[in-house]
Amino acid sequence: MGEYSGRTAVVTGAGSGLGGAMADLFAGAGAKVALLDIDGERAEAKAAELRARGTEAFAIKVDVADPASVAAAAAAVQARFGACEVLCANVGVQQFGAIDKLTAEDWSWVMSVNVMGVINTVNAFLPLLRSATGDRHVVLTASSSYFVPGVRLGAYTTSKYAVVGYGEILRLELEEEGINVTLLFPAGMSTRHLESSKLARPADLGESQLNPDDIQAMMASRDMKTETHVATPEHAVRNLLTELRDKRPYVISHGSYRTQIEVRQCEVLASFDRMQAAP
Repeated sequence: MGEYSGRTAVVTGAGSGLGGAMADLFAGAGAKVALLDIDGERAEAKAAELRARGTEAFAIKVDVADPASVAAAAAAVQARFGACEVLCANVGVQQFGAIDKLTAEDWSWVMSVNVMGVINTVNAFLPLLRSATGDRHVVLTASSSYFVPGVRLGAYTTSKYAVVGYGEILRLELEEEGINVTLLFPAGMSTRHLESSKLARPADLGESQLNPDDIQAMMASRDMKTETHVATPEHAVRNLLTELRDKRPYVISHGSYRTQIEVRQCEVLASFDRMQAAP
């Protein structure tokens, strides 16, 4: 028996990485878990692993960029578990490249998955959240790049800014219904993110290109130490249950960029001061 005993958690991107760690976390807290992923085989393997530990879990192959695919997944969760108390819209594909080198196809793909994928997921599962009772949570995976942008991450960072804006309004609109919305900001993680992104890209958009120089340029521009900025997914979610219990709007998973945030906020406040001092 655990904190989420008798309750249902739905996690997208649950076949591996951060989503897999989230699935483990909620399963360990007693929840029934629906694991959604575009890689159906990995999602099923993870679900089987959870079932072996005694968790009620099942996997669904889903393309979050396709509203019909996510709607079908929501119907399957309703038929299997009847409800959804926690929705983790853990969505994100990566495409490195200088802004003037990114193609229209690059932008279309990243935005359709990272932004519309989140919106499609929430739209599909919101009726199940609304029909449930007690504490209910929506967790949206943002990124540390929202606070500390880096070069060669134009498409990805733009998409995560959109997710943050969407999440802020979603929180305001769902607050009166007792549904909490939390934005999770993970930093770098030792996952299959780049590999899974490449595999998830539709063939008709052409192969995703990855230049090692882009990664090096990004790391250098963000002035971050690998030993503190890169962690395991399990470490990244270690305090998520506590933060949800307290209904925190923001969760910083890990990283050492507090100083950069403070400098940025000081610049914003200084702009207010200049505005007020202007004639």
